[in-house]
This record gives sequence, C-alpha cells and structure tokens, in this order.
Amino acid sequence: MYRHLRISVVIPCFNEEHGLSHVLATMPTYVDEVIVVDNNSTDDTARVAHEGGAVVVFESRKGYGRAYQAGLPAATGDIIATVDGDGTYPSYAIAPIIDRMISDNLDFVSANRFPLRNPRAMCFRNWFGNQVLTVTFRLLYWYWIADSQSGMWVFRRHCLDSIVPTHPGMAFSEEIKIEALQSPHIRFGEVRIDYRERIGTTKLYTWRDGWSNLFFLLKRRSWRPARRVQPASH
Repeated sequence: MYRHLRISVVIPCFNEEHGLSHVLATMPTYVDEVIVVDNNSTDDTARVAHEGGAVVVFESRKGYGRAYQAGLPAATGDIIATVDGDGTYPSYAIAPIIDRMISDNLDFVSANRFPLRNPRAMCFRNWFGNQVLTVTFRLLYWYWIADSQSGMWVFRRHCLDSIVPTHPGMAFSEEIKIEALQSPHIRFGEVRIDYRERIGTTKLYTWRDGWSNLFFLLKRRSWRPARRVQPASH
C-alpha cells in the first residue's frame, strides 16, 4: 500500500522467464498485488511468476492487447500500474508517478521514455519508429504527447469504467492513451522515466508492428473524430 492506496501491477508476458525473475525480485514492497498474464508462453514464465508471488492469469490467444484485456480486469488495486516482463520499465518509478498523480489531480499517467537517458536501451530503428508514430498521433488527435507508444501506465482503477481499448495487438498501447485522452472523466498526464535495456530476446517485430500501429491510428481517426481535451500536466 502506498499513501493509503492499494497498488496492483499488471505484467503481460510471452516467454519472459529471465526478465520476469528480475522484475519480480525488484518489485517495490509497497505493491500489494502483482498479476502476470502468461500469454501462452512455452518457457517457464508461469513457474517463475508463481515462485515470485504473482497471481498468474493465462491468456491462450496471443497478442499484447489480449494479454492486457485479460489482466487489467483482474487487478483489484485502487491504483493499477503496468510494466513489461523484460525489465525495461522501472517499477521503482511507480511511487513518484503516484505522487505526481496526487499533486496534479491526475487520473491516468503515461510514462515518457524520451529523450532516452540511456541511448543503448533502444536501437535507432525502434527509436525512429516511435518518433514517427508519436508525431502522427499528435497530428491526428490534436494532442501533444511525448511518447505515444509507452507501455508503462499508472492509473486510478475507476478509469476502467470510462475506457474500453479493444485492439488485440501492440496498438493497444496507443489506443488506451487515446481512450484516456478523449474521456471527459479522466485527467491525463505524462511523467518521464528511465528506460533500460531489455533482458532476454525481443518479441517486437519492428516493421510489422510499426505499420500496424500506424494503420490503426489512421483507421481510428477516420471513423471516430478527434476532439480537444484538457491540457496534460508534464
């Protein structure tokens, strides 16, 4: 518990046994509940999760978005945070982000990785793709966001009553931000974090996932108009 708030952390995993052991071992003690979504892994991800004290939710349908659609509803905390199972997102940043949420009266905070404090944490190809997608996000949705593709979010549980992201794949990350930004009931902000080199083998297909995310931004904008929202706190 942190500042009288119960904290849940949701971690989507596909074959992340090595990174996950580190993530669970370094999880802050104030976190009350850790939910690992085993996205049909073929390694020992589920065993590592159990041994690390996490609740394991199994989702047989592969996909980043599907993993979160299974894991987020299972979280019971007042605050829900997300990190990846590869050690790239710092769980120690959860408390400072919550401090910022409370001080600025925010409901949903997305972690901003840029500019990278450790340039080795992301190859140039992935960095460039992130910049293209973030600029496209800004142009299409009339909102200045620093990192549209970030996979670490910290938000109040009631946000799940107002947002319903449904994309099964990597575009879930940008979709949940669009949903939060466009909800009249949610105040959105960003907080910069340290982004670190991953542990284990990457599961990202840069070109395929990049084009899919770009197509999703364009498709969603075509059938659901953008609208201006409250200014974010940076």
